[in-house]
Amino acid sequence: MIGKKPLGCTGMLFMVLLVIGSFVGTYNLITLIIHNRTVNSVREGVSVIDPVIEMPQNAKITDDGKMLFHIALTATDAPYSKWQCRIMYYWYKKQKDLLGSNMGKFTRILHSGKSDDLMDEIPTCVVDPLPSGLDRGYIVLNRPWAFVQWLEQATIEEEYILMAEPDHIFLRPLPNLGYGELPAAYPFFYIKPAENEKLMRKFFPAEKGPVTNIDPIGNSPVIIRKDLLEKIAPTWMNVSLRMKDDPESDKTFGWVLEMYAYAVASALHGVQHILRKDFMLQPPWDLETEKRFILHYTYGCDYNMKGELTYGKIGEWRFDKRSYLQGPPPKNLPLPPPGVPESVGTLVKMVNEATANIPNWDKS
Repeated sequence: MIGKKPLGCTGMLFMVLLVIGSFVGTYNLITLIIHNRTVNSVREGVSVIDPVIEMPQNAKITDDGKMLFHIALTATDAPYSKWQCRIMYYWYKKQKDLLGSNMGKFTRILHSGKSDDLMDEIPTCVVDPLPSGLDRGYIVLNRPWAFVQWLEQATIEEEYILMAEPDHIFLRPLPNLGYGELPAAYPFFYIKPAENEKLMRKFFPAEKGPVTNIDPIGNSPVIIRKDLLEKIAPTWMNVSLRMKDDPESDKTFGWVLEMYAYAVASALHGVQHILRKDFMLQPPWDLETEKRFILHYTYGCDYNMKGELTYGKIGEWRFDKRSYLQGPPPKNLPLPPPGVPESVGTLVKMVNEATANIPNWDKS
């Protein structure tokens, strides 16, 4: 049974204008999503406030009383993306069935529009990329559109979804950190809505509340109830496109524009997140892996042989995923020198374990 709350006139008008405005100049995109139920519902004036939904009779609940979540990550068919996905999927399989895990099934959402050679290795759903040129070289802009398509097309058994990325490694079994209508997210120090209030107000009007309602997060990692994500995803896509079309926002937000767009879209729907710093760590800045669940290796790790960080300068010892744009890292990477933080050593050891055990690794 679904009960819906009416939007205020101003709020509904803004949501309608948001969708219409995002489609101006993007006729090709309209033709791709014209049949999408969720987007159409917004355009037709249907309420988009998060509904109250009774727990399904067949919901998958684990022994600890928590509901399973589906792991979903967006990816391209580039070699750089593929080898990261293989490592991530290896560690997902290692952690999935251990005590404390609420991890359900796994999907790689491949937004290349065509199958690749990992289809038999990793459960994959192929979706379309944005129309040619619409992302203007910012490939991450495909992510919200990929989620819109996947949520429309796929049969997802779990009631929750973890939005993850290829460069995530599961350090330990991951429980469901969300709680009902409160998703769980990792707070990023560089997502600062309050410090960008003027820009935020272009997309989050004053009648929606204070800018502090916008969480300092991106879409990943986030564990969120499926029905909430189904409502947020189209708005996330539209806000992303509007931000990219706005020169000031594009210049200010740069490579994290899509993260700001997810934070704004969530706030527009009245969804706020439980902020969990233990959700993830990012070496070399986070030094220890204890009590953290996901290791995100987005930053390069450069050290001299004394174990001193030389960030910004290529070190005598280094691990940087960008060193392997054209193909996978070799097996048995050298471990860091003494004195390097435990998090960096753990990263290399986990990469080495995966590459040693994934069949046909060198053909990635």
